[in-house]
Amino acid sequence: MRRALAAAVVLSLAAGCSSTRGAAARTLPADRDAEITYVALGDSTVEGVGASRPESTYVSLLHARLRAIYPNARLVNLGVGGATSADVLARQLDRAVALQPELVTLSVGPNDITGQVVLGDYARNMRTILGRLAAGTRAVIVVNLLPDLAVTPRFRGRPEEATVGRLSIEFNEALARAAGRYGAQVVDLYAASRREVPARPELVARDGYHPSDLGYARWAELMWDAVRSRIRS
Repeated sequence: MRRALAAAVVLSLAAGCSSTRGAAARTLPADRDAEITYVALGDSTVEGVGASRPESTYVSLLHARLRAIYPNARLVNLGVGGATSADVLARQLDRAVALQPELVTLSVGPNDITGQVVLGDYARNMRTILGRLAAGTRAVIVVNLLPDLAVTPRFRGRPEEATVGRLSIEFNEALARAAGRYGAQVVDLYAASRREVPARPELVARDGYHPSDLGYARWAELMWDAVRSRIRS
């Protein structure tokens, strides 16, 4: 199944090159004085649950890196704890499009899994969200694959471990396809979580589920690699 996920990611990148070349080829401006609006969409990880202070969230860290290049970059964080893909669609997407951002990051899905949202509904919601962002804005769109929920202390060794592990893969396959269809840049947090979380428990907050300050710092590094690749030199 892990091979199937990798194949889906490859498929997503290929699809992004063919069907949505405009969105896939977008870049951030060469003008370092440009007024960049960065909008973050998603759930509690976007809001920053688990971080010791607002400045330690991956969204804030990403914004700080962005401001080092674009001093006029501003952040609008629309993430809300507990949000599902349906919540992003109903309560965050219109606001994001209205802001006409240059950069959008999206992280949503674990609450769909734990809330037993049907996979088909999640896939449809992600297609709608990413499709509207691609068609209604000029933004560079960066979306992360979901971390493997099964490696977190909340689920590891518990009866739900196998189920959330399987669903993490299936939801990521749907997410990767949607990202490829609409030219979004994909960040593979799934592979990183499987490789790093078991060896570095300090990446997880005391609640056994959300990232810690160190976890958010690592998340920001991975996201920044994707954003940096879209900065026009």
